[in-house]
Amino acid sequence: MAQQFSKETYLYWYELMQLIRQFESKSEEMYKMAGKIRGFFHVYNGQEAIAAGCMTATNHEDPFITGYRDHGLALAKGMSPNAAMAELYGKATGCSKGKGGSMHFFDKANYFFGGHGIVGAQIGTGAGLAFAEQYRDSKNVVLCFFGDGAARQGMLHEVFNLAMLWKLPIVFICENNNYAMGTSIERTSNVIDIYKLADAYEMPSDKIDGMTAEAVHEGVARAVKRAREGDGPTLLEMKTYRYKGHSVSDPQKYRSKDEVEEYKNQDPITKVTNTILANKYASEAELKAIDDKIAAIVEGSVKFAEESPWPDDSEVLKDVYIDQSYPFIVD
Repeated sequence: MAQQFSKETYLYWYELMQLIRQFESKSEEMYKMAGKIRGFFHVYNGQEAIAAGCMTATNHEDPFITGYRDHGLALAKGMSPNAAMAELYGKATGCSKGKGGSMHFFDKANYFFGGHGIVGAQIGTGAGLAFAEQYRDSKNVVLCFFGDGAARQGMLHEVFNLAMLWKLPIVFICENNNYAMGTSIERTSNVIDIYKLADAYEMPSDKIDGMTAEAVHEGVARAVKRAREGDGPTLLEMKTYRYKGHSVSDPQKYRSKDEVEEYKNQDPITKVTNTILANKYASEAELKAIDDKIAAIVEGSVKFAEESPWPDDSEVLKDVYIDQSYPFIVD
């Protein structure tokens, strides 16, 4: 029997997904129309159910780590929209002091460990985080997110082998949005069901409907429970879709408008909205009030970013090297 979720859970999902959607839409507007944001830029529109379902299936102290499409997961973990927008602007008040930009969000206080620009780099780093949690006997579980393109990296296989050998407390989540930049899975691999890659390592795996918050929560909850009990990692393939291009510069010639519209008919926010209204958890007016509140928060983040100072020149080499030698290094 499928798990029953409370009114509070649905309203939490709705508000979080709306925050992500509105933040991403506004930040894209500031990139394209206002020219306030520079560099590479990737938005999360369409994939919000993954962030929402993962949040309700984990604890605050469970670390998250992901690739460069990172704004949505960072906001889900509790990053301030102000700190997020300021980072996009390159301002000193940003989550990475204005030095990381769109692809390198970090928030140690909320256990969000990136934002990594190198494709697949977070897979190895995520395993390192899991090893640290295991060493500390913290019972925390790492959620390591990567795309279908990163699933082709050799590091994935090395990490899967060691994660199973050492029974690391980690859940590998492939956010399969069908295209590695503009290349479909069918053109890059004979194995198009990514979850089956775990079979070679006897790692438990599953394919999840990544457009539905309920399915995401249930799949992640099972995997997290297994990891927390010391039984090691799981690979979850989340079938999802990005409504926008790979990045803002993507002309999207590799897919049709009909394909995009087909997936928009499965919109995760619409699904949650329909459930809320059908069960009378909130009225349309109450949902509109939530939308308006989020719109004000997002507009406030733009104002905060606009008014924040640029990083001082003295910051350029800080946070790059350690400030002192390791104890065992002799001058």
